[in-house]
Amino acid sequence: MIDNIVELFQNFIGSWHVYFKAFGWKNFFEIFIIITIIIFFYQKFIKNTNSEKFVKGVIALVFLWIFSEILVAIDLNILGVFIRTIVSLVALSLIVVFQPELRRFLGYLGQIDFFKRFFEDDNDKSNQPIDVIKEITEAVKYLSKSHTGALIVFQNDLSNTYQDVGTILNADVSTELLLTIFHVNTPLHDGAVVISGSKIISAGVLLPLTDDPKLSWKYGTRHRAAIGMTETSNAACLVVSEETGDVSITLDGALKKYDDIPTLKADLESILGYKKSEETEPKSIFNLEKLITIKKDRK
Repeated sequence: MIDNIVELFQNFIGSWHVYFKAFGWKNFFEIFIIITIIIFFYQKFIKNTNSEKFVKGVIALVFLWIFSEILVAIDLNILGVFIRTIVSLVALSLIVVFQPELRRFLGYLGQIDFFKRFFEDDNDKSNQPIDVIKEITEAVKYLSKSHTGALIVFQNDLSNTYQDVGTILNADVSTELLLTIFHVNTPLHDGAVVISGSKIISAGVLLPLTDDPKLSWKYGTRHRAAIGMTETSNAACLVVSEETGDVSITLDGALKKYDDIPTLKADLESILGYKKSEETEPKSIFNLEKLITIKKDRK
């Protein structure tokens, strides 16, 4: 068997030596084009998607098939044929399992604007960012007017948001989605919504209540949960009272009530780091050095 391995290695080296001699600059240029197309296709359609694991699985099958051919070449026929058969069965099963994805991809190829989408720059989407403040304030205006209770948590660090207790959404922030979540007839309206950046991470989240004995009796469960959350984390919470329609923000265990939307909008811009300044670079969320000062209402 050792002699077979040595002979196989020598044949492999000899074959590549012949191919290398026959290679010209055109062949290298062709290989460069192929590699570029593969990398572009991977970056455009596969990277950071559900298909990435599938592609990695296909690559693993290819290496297993090559390994099986090597085993057959060194006279380990039973093992080589066994692995080759397994690879063939798995490959056929992948076609059946991923039939909907393959059908969707073929339908995508048949679209008229395929080439336009193919060469579209993904960065163009960033030129039209979601106006998070506008979407939230529009929702808050309707929630306050209709006396619909709401609790929104703004947090960049998601390690202490109790989001696992809620329902994961990972959806873009929008007025319509917020109003739908907090509608009284929906299963998620009693919990909190966690927002990070321009994404609604989860809804129906249960938050810890504050243990402050000096807090006024007039504050209900939502206000106590908002205060409790900001006492134990760097989050900011927005609360809409179901009884009065009042809008408040809690930060560092302190609460502030708002009588008008423009003031609320200005403070949200400061808290979330969206307020424009002389600097050209956008500020990150939760710029703690420039947060607004809120005094706790202990009446």
